[in-house]
Amino acid sequence: MREIKASEIAGAVRDMCIQANYTLSADMKKKFEESAEKETSPLGKQIFGQLQENLKIAEEEQIPICQDTGMAVVFLKVGQDVHVEGNLTEAVNEGVRRGYEEGYLRKSVVRDPIDRVNTGDNTPAVIHFEIVPGDQVEITVAPKGFGSENMSRVFMLKPADGIEGVKNAILTAVRDAGPNACPPMVVGVGIGGTFEKCALMAKHALTRDLDEESPIPYVRDLEKEMLEKINGLGIGPGGLGGVITAMAVNIETYPTHIAGLPVAVNICCHVNRHVHRII
Repeated sequence: MREIKASEIAGAVRDMCIQANYTLSADMKKKFEESAEKETSPLGKQIFGQLQENLKIAEEEQIPICQDTGMAVVFLKVGQDVHVEGNLTEAVNEGVRRGYEEGYLRKSVVRDPIDRVNTGDNTPAVIHFEIVPGDQVEITVAPKGFGSENMSRVFMLKPADGIEGVKNAILTAVRDAGPNACPPMVVGVGIGGTFEKCALMAKHALTRDLDEESPIPYVRDLEKEMLEKINGLGIGPGGLGGVITAMAVNIETYPTHIAGLPVAVNICCHVNRHVHRII
């Protein structure tokens, strides 16, 4: 049994919150550059240029890429041969608290959805735990801004709707989002499971390396087809027209009930922030 101090988890989460908000991951930077090259609209190219300049300034000056530094979403894969000395949930929230305070990141979390009093430190985080084999802890921190989060959808389709129903749901969500999701966007999709499982998959899909293809052939084909069709909508960078509305579509699937076909679409703006670390 490997011992890991809760303070080590807190320190890692603290650093990851700051890193995610100051610098885009390597896969996102690469996809950004590729998408900028593909954009043909003069206005779209101009917007891409402004966004890239913003990314450069944020990284060089170590300031947030966007004023909405998000609600901290944390995925934890905890090895079954790990013993954490201390409270793991408290450690994650301590890391978020320190990261947002010491990184001068905007605190956007309210303690209750109705009374709307700000917690003052961006906690609590939304934490997803998974127990896996091994003696390591894999952490993914993904701050999620709500301009794009508010545009996300869950569709409870009928099995008879099939793959065409899934395609229509994805396109409907993106079309309805339009400029409000701050395109060029990244689209995470979850298909299968239950109401909450498909939403969780859609969220997690946003953290997948954008150069990593799905191992499932039909999913891989669907990702490519959906990216092409979404970019055919003409929404474009900033919602002002162009051929690049989305930079990537990532899809996850899971077994489901004979009577259902749940589909979730979790949209992220051009600042698709995620940092991975293994302890």
